Amino acid sequence: MKPVHLLPLGLFVLIAAALAVGLTLKPRDIPSALIGKPVPAFALAPLHESESPFTDEDLKDGKARIVNVWASWCVPCVAEHPILTDLTAAGVSVYGINYKDKPEDARLFLRRLGDPFAKIGVDPDGRTSIEWGVYGVPETFVVSGDGVIVYKTISALTRETVNSEILPLLKELNGGAE
Repeated sequence: MKPVHLLPLGLFVLIAAALAVGLTLKPRDIPSALIGKPVPAFALAPLHESESPFTDEDLKDGKARIVNVWASWCVPCVAEHPILTDLTAAGVSVYGINYKDKPEDARLFLRRLGDPFAKIGVDPDGRTSIEWGVYGVPETFVVSGDGVIVYKTISALTRETVNSEILPLLKELNGGAE
């Protein structure tokens, strides 16, 4: 048998190996190029007219917090909403970026389910979210008190992720307090 006849078999083995490795990866663990880097500069109009704009400066006050990217039309956002509400009730600062949503729909969503956010910026065209490296909603970030992104998770938050990863990280960043 000539070596050229083994080429399809070799190619098949390479593809099978790549697929096997891919099956072992966790889709929620997409690496972010922004981990360890400052949040991008941004200034978003507030969702609630009585509030001031949400800017990158809001994330540099010495306290680590969560930034959640969400939308009213996002089904997984509804599923994770009680977790965000529980985090706020426990004293965690949760900020929101409302992604490609109609402000009136977002406000209705929050009236129905409750508003766990300390501040919400409106990102109507998704440009700011793209600068954060967002692939889709929901996505959640932990930002250190000096405005550095230290953690990112995609998809809806789970209680397991919050308890095993996010809360311990917030506690560490905030010197023992969440």
